Amino acid sequence: MTDFTIASFNVKNLIGPEKEYYRFEKYTPEEHAWKEAWLADQVMSLNADVICFQEIFDADALRAVIAEADARGAASNETSLPDRSKRYARKAIFRKLAYEPYTDAALAFTANANDGAPGERRPGLAILSRYGFAEKPEIIQQLGAPLEIPFRELTGEDAGHVRLSRLSRPILKARIPVDGTLITVFNCHLKSKLGEYLTPPGAAFAPQANLLAYDAAGRALGSLRAGLRRMAEAWVLRRLILDELDRDRPVLVTGDFNDGEHAVSSEIVTGETPFRNYAWMRRHDAQKANDRYSDVEAAQIRESVDRVRLRSAEKQFVRRSLRDMVFTSAFGGVYESIDQILMSRHFDADNPARIDQMEYFSVLNDHINDGSHPEAPYNKLASDHGQIMAHFRLGSAPG
Repeated sequence: MTDFTIASFNVKNLIGPEKEYYRFEKYTPEEHAWKEAWLADQVMSLNADVICFQEIFDADALRAVIAEADARGAASNETSLPDRSKRYARKAIFRKLAYEPYTDAALAFTANANDGAPGERRPGLAILSRYGFAEKPEIIQQLGAPLEIPFRELTGEDAGHVRLSRLSRPILKARIPVDGTLITVFNCHLKSKLGEYLTPPGAAFAPQANLLAYDAAGRALGSLRAGLRRMAEAWVLRRLILDELDRDRPVLVTGDFNDGEHAVSSEIVTGETPFRNYAWMRRHDAQKANDRYSDVEAAQIRESVDRVRLRSAEKQFVRRSLRDMVFTSAFGGVYESIDQILMSRHFDADNPARIDQMEYFSVLNDHINDGSHPEAPYNKLASDHGQIMAHFRLGSAPG
């Protein structure tokens, strides 16, 4: 059996010192050193075989974090691990304490196609893998053919369409070999909830950005645009996932979804949850009131839905452990999980044909606060997301 772990880590704006990423936003050398040290501590604590990073502006800054984590991990090993001559050196507890450096790990980074000049930067993604990559990771952002989403009035006439030719942030797809099993990993960062406001031609800013002339309806419309974009991006990701599942490939999807698990965008990514019994439902082609699906057809429908449905690693863990709360984000007093690890049914504990078993789910969230505490400025340097990690045991399927 092979134990492996995968983590999702939104680092919150990782870039080198004195580099303006958003307008007027940059780190002094002292702030950057603090942030690098904090991120290195989190990477060391995770010690994950695969880490999917979001909000990376600068690959070199991430490499420096990983190098610092390795240096700290080596020092920790020196302190925590007994010499081989000690009779207790092989005890399991010391294997758990050991940090494995990323010296030979592979790092895939993709910049954001929307990245701009200083002050107008846009973050990318990265995947760090101790197992390397079976093939060159794939970047999905600029769509080959624009996604056209048609609408129709309830009265039947055409209502136009929404067009999407490029994602707000890239999706990074990697095929990772784990003990002879190839697992497809998607790392994503869907559109945020920040409203999209339209700047009139020749204007310096959108009217809705002027809070002194507060436009509640206009700002709500901006939220609507952001929500539509996030759901459209979720569908693009879903289509990529289905391509893999149709080949019966194990899939793990990680990242910052900017929505909770019950949001429409998240449900688009995971797919429908099948009904327990479709035999009570009236057929799609019913000719009379009692035309319903047969038991055989109901089983076929359920299998069709379940085969391509993703499972939440967090929720599977909560169900098994009787824990009642996991959160990765806090804003305005609301604590929720917007970072997720989703699994195809190859990893489902209830699937007799599973290839793997999720053993545990971790979240590092002690640093999270909702901005109302005195230490809130600390959030500028630490991540404003908790880090999540799923622990798997490959080869634990029933015989």
